[in-house]
Amino acid sequence: MEHTLLLNATYEPLKVVDWRKAITLWCQGKVEVISVYDREVRSVSVSVKLPSVIRLLRYIRIKRHFNLVPFSRANIYARDDHTCQYCAQAFPVDRLTFDHVVPVRYGGRKDWENIVTACVRCNRRKGGRTPAEAGMRIIRMPRRPVRPATVRIAVGRREAPESWRDYLYWNVKLDES
Repeated sequence: MEHTLLLNATYEPLKVVDWRKAITLWCQGKVEVISVYDREVRSVSVSVKLPSVIRLLRYIRIKRHFNLVPFSRANIYARDDHTCQYCAQAFPVDRLTFDHVVPVRYGGRKDWENIVTACVRCNRRKGGRTPAEAGMRIIRMPRRPVRPATVRIAVGRREAPESWRDYLYWNVKLDES
């Protein structure tokens, strides 16, 4: 199903939400719809196009500690550049897992210094063993990021809908024509 880009009142991207959440926010009068998909959802009495981009009507102040990157699956994948740390191949998010370098059974913790991105195949191959026990080598040892990456949204640049492109910063060179 389609996702919706949620913008702050200042048009800066906040996060990606499910289309159901977007419609709920719109029905509550908390957002305005900026752009829609061609697809519609229907009830008995109402037909609504799925929102692609929505903007909050009230500014939300974000309390961020810029030196603290929250530990999350998405941030692990971003830190490792969506690349398996065992076979060095890049994968889409739905084909990635995270792996404990030191398995939980050996006292391995769920933190920045012990979790790496792994593809499903490598994660299964490693199992509940250390990389040395499994005969595998880690490309880059895990560590806590010093600062957050530029805004990374849950989808890749190539997968982002065209309607989002005006609101997301792309680190690409623009044509001079």
